[in-house]
Amino acid sequence: MSSKEIEQNACPSFEAGQWLFVPACEREPIMREPIETFRFESDFAGSLRCIPMAVRFKLDLCGIKLSLRQWSRFEEPERRWLLEQPCKVPADVEAYRMALTEFIARRTGELAKSIDAGEAVAWAASDGVPQVVTSQAASRGVTPPTGAQWCKLTDLQRFALLKLTRPGHDNENFVPAMLEFGILSELEGTL
Repeated sequence: MSSKEIEQNACPSFEAGQWLFVPACEREPIMREPIETFRFESDFAGSLRCIPMAVRFKLDLCGIKLSLRQWSRFEEPERRWLLEQPCKVPADVEAYRMALTEFIARRTGELAKSIDAGEAVAWAASDGVPQVVTSQAASRGVTPPTGAQWCKLTDLQRFALLKLTRPGHDNENFVPAMLEFGILSELEGTL
C-alpha cells in the first residue's frame, strides 16, 4: 500500500461526502511525529478529558474555536485523532479543519466558530519574550524567561506559556510549565 493510500485510509477518512472511521486494527500504521503532551498536563492528558495543549495549538493553527463542552461530546477515537494528526503544512491544516468542523456539527449540532488568526500566532514570534509572559512570571514570583531561553523553546512550548497567561484563568500550570521547559530551576520553582 502506498503512503497516499495509507493516508486516505487513516482514521477518519472522508468518503462519499462524510467522515468514516476506520478501526486501527483494519488499517496500516501511519508514521507520525511523536505526540507531545506535557508533564504538567499528566492529570488529564492520558484520559483526554480536557483539551491538551497540542490540540489547542492545532485549533489555533486551523482557526477554529472549540469549547470544553464540545470536546467532551467527542468520542475517544475522535479526541485521539485530533491529538495525533499532523497539522503543520497547509494540506494538513485544511484536513484538520474539515474533520474538526464535521466533529463539532455531528456531536453538538453546532457550527464551528472561527478565531481571530492575529491572536492565534503570537507564539510564533521567537525574537522577544511577550510582556504577558513576563508579567505572569512576576505575578508568580519567578524569573521570566530570557530572550535566549524564549528563542530556544519549541512553537508548542511558547504557545503553552502564552495560553497559561490568559486573564480570568487560574493558570496554575504556568510555573510547572516553566520548570518542565527548563526555564526555571527546581529551587526557584518552589519559592
